[in-house]
Amino acid sequence: MPETSRIFSGHRALGYNSNHVPLCTRYHEKHRDTYVVTCVGDSFHTYNCSRLGIISISNRHDEEITCLSVDAYLVFTGCGETVRAFTRGRQVCHTYEGHDRPVHLLLPFGKHLVSIDEDSQLKVWDIASEEVYLEIGFQNDSFQISAILHPTTYLNKILLGSKQGQLQLWNIKTNKKIYTFTGWGQHVTVLEQAPAVDLVAVGHADGQIIIHNFKYDETLMKFKQDWGPITAITFRTDGEPIMASGSHLGHIALWNLEEKRLSGQIREAHIGSVTGMKCLPREPLMVTSGPDNSLKVWIFDQSDGGGRLLRQRSGHSAPPNRIRFYGNDGSTVISAGQDSSLRLFSTVHDSLNKSLGRASFNKTQTKKSGLKNDHHMMPPVTKFAAELSRQSDWDNIVCCHHGLCDVTTWTSQGGTMGKYRLKHERFQSLNATAEAVDITSCGNFALIGYSTGHVDTYNVQSGLYRGSYGNPKAHSSSVRSVKVDGLNQVTITAASSGIIKFWRFKKKDLLGRVELKEPINDLVIHRESSLLAVSLDDFSVSVLDVDTRKLIRSFSGHLSRISDMAFSPDARWLITASMDSRINTWDIPVAKLIDSFIVESAVTSLTMSPTGEYLATSHVDYLGVYIWSNKTLYSHVSLRPLPEDFEPLSMAFPDTSQQSEPEPQVDILELEDKGEDFSDEFTSPEQISDELVTLSLLPASRWQNLLHLDIIKLRNKPKQPPKVSKSAPFFLLTVPGLEMKFQSQEANQNSETSKVMKNLSVLSLSQFGQAVANSEHDQGRKALLDILKERGPSALEADIRSLSPEGGGTIEVMAQFMDFISSMFNTRRDFELFSAYLALFIKVHANTIASEKVLQDKVSSLLENQSKAWTSMENKFNESLCLLNYLRSAAL
Repeated sequence: MPETSRIFSGHRALGYNSNHVPLCTRYHEKHRDTYVVTCVGDSFHTYNCSRLGIISISNRHDEEITCLSVDAYLVFTGCGETVRAFTRGRQVCHTYEGHDRPVHLLLPFGKHLVSIDEDSQLKVWDIASEEVYLEIGFQNDSFQISAILHPTTYLNKILLGSKQGQLQLWNIKTNKKIYTFTGWGQHVTVLEQAPAVDLVAVGHADGQIIIHNFKYDETLMKFKQDWGPITAITFRTDGEPIMASGSHLGHIALWNLEEKRLSGQIREAHIGSVTGMKCLPREPLMVTSGPDNSLKVWIFDQSDGGGRLLRQRSGHSAPPNRIRFYGNDGSTVISAGQDSSLRLFSTVHDSLNKSLGRASFNKTQTKKSGLKNDHHMMPPVTKFAAELSRQSDWDNIVCCHHGLCDVTTWTSQGGTMGKYRLKHERFQSLNATAEAVDITSCGNFALIGYSTGHVDTYNVQSGLYRGSYGNPKAHSSSVRSVKVDGLNQVTITAASSGIIKFWRFKKKDLLGRVELKEPINDLVIHRESSLLAVSLDDFSVSVLDVDTRKLIRSFSGHLSRISDMAFSPDARWLITASMDSRINTWDIPVAKLIDSFIVESAVTSLTMSPTGEYLATSHVDYLGVYIWSNKTLYSHVSLRPLPEDFEPLSMAFPDTSQQSEPEPQVDILELEDKGEDFSDEFTSPEQISDELVTLSLLPASRWQNLLHLDIIKLRNKPKQPPKVSKSAPFFLLTVPGLEMKFQSQEANQNSETSKVMKNLSVLSLSQFGQAVANSEHDQGRKALLDILKERGPSALEADIRSLSPEGGGTIEVMAQFMDFISSMFNTRRDFELFSAYLALFIKVHANTIASEKVLQDKVSSLLENQSKAWTSMENKFNESLCLLNYLRSAAL
């Protein structure tokens, strides 16, 4: 989808690992590693099992992927009624279209691909030509296909399982049904080939597993799982006769096929159903996935043959409630999910992701009972605050939970829940809920606001109570937000009644209050600039100055409740999101809307990185954290205000793969002013205003040392005289000048001219003097200015010396040069350049100016014109220096 936002572009999505679609594995002979493919919505990921490192991310599909399958070279996906084949785990190489219903089963079969849709229509495709080789129709009333398998060594044969319990064996080359198995009267959920030939494991919805010999139609053994339907079956191939089965409760059962008994269990392997499960070939490893957004590798190295978790990749199993950037480099995002867990996501690499665990009333009992049967799990985190200052010394994250009065502490460096639960003794008999929390920039104190109107302060290191605001409480209504400024001087509390109070942090006395007309929803503070953004229940946003405690801006434009706000690092932008799925960017100095776009799902939280590179958002019913890049950092973006009737367009979520190059941008400017020409390249004018002094663009070496050329020449004078070249004949005459040129024969003939002609040539003006004489008009001044800018310091000094009568010039030419400099001072352009020229002119011709009345008058007018320009600049410099000296010496 083309970009619809001026400022932000989709970068990538964080925290996605798997979903309910079963995983697929493929062994790579050359790399000697097994690759696992998992689905993450509209794309799929490829991981290596050795480290669970991500290898590739596919391109996006038009819809959600419904099924996956792999062969030795390609990855096949079912998306709606279309089947696609991907090469290199990313690019689409084949597309198969022809189904009328969504495809839910795929099976690569040599050079063919078998696909089955929800109407039980089976199609066999030629992979290379994308043509239908065979089509078989089934009736859902009598035989609704629910599983498919190619039995080993059965040439051109496929085995189909149905919801009615029957199984059928077909030859797809001859299009004939070979045999019908009556089944066991239960819905067939899984078909899996056993390591032994002719044996197939059949999983049923009632938890029954049948090991059946399909060659003789005999049942060899039966197992019964007590956890409900069988969701996955796999066999170990490393020499151990073990079969593993998954359940919808997240448990895995291990069955000993020789002893025909249950040999072990892996309880709570996943939160929810175990949808994908494969044992790696010739290794004691098993990889599993589930809809809890986790991918896990298990190793069977226990003394009783059981398995333990070797490595995993996991994310939130429920959508995040709140996200915030952590640290100053903008590379880490803290996310609090509805699964009561706290996680750290890295914008640099997924291997740096970290889980801080799940909130629990009793961590010891939680470890004993397990996560699935955890009766000590705390409600989800609603708000949290984190500070980097003391992360290595003590807990640096404080969280308040839904419906609880307790506030928990966490440590980001230790990666676990802290040891303190902050709660005042007054709430033993008083029903209250912690509604807001903040931590000071020093990392020593935590402030908590409650639904009863109380605001308490705690020491984070010791967990001790350090006082309250107000007497007996800060507000008469529920506290919506608590903030502290960057210097720990002012505490800001906001209540649902629309009152904002400012308190002295240490003494806890009231400094002032601001009353707003509408109830307050939330506060966001920018500590560096002391700006405070307030979201109100009428869907508007107000911006206050903390120092003056006055309202400076007010923005309205959202159509639903504002869910979150964020300042840009320089406090120039305020980014707001609401439940109408709209994200607006407001320019605070201009007080206008400069960007707006709509996303697919409502935003629950957003945050801006401290470096200004990224905007992170979380959304309703989405498990991931979405990162948007700031295009103003790497391209020219127009930030002109949007018109009042601007209608934002929808913008797609970014993919899980990193987008290094921005997508083509739609010119939104034509939506606001089609009749106005706009150029991407800005050309600076030569002078912005006639009242301003404009400097030249010449390097300082061209004018800075004009007054010291005699010193420079003396310093650079050679110690020895130049030696005559031996190769040059003594009788060749040279032309005097800076460059060595031989005198021609014509010059020798002209040397015989009379002495009168020589005297006349000396008295004639030089090229520079002629340009000065012609500088009475604008065109002549421009030509003289070009000559001056082209000259070097030495040549410029020689030209200025040539203006005097002794150098071949005249008093009139000197007066004209002074008029030229005076006119340039009036324009106030190239100010430092002509100041240097004037200083050199006065230094060289000081005696001549003192003896000529005309030149003295010119000097007086020059001084007046220069003073007009310099006096205004000098006053500005003095004001700035005075202010800097005061700030440097004042005791603040």
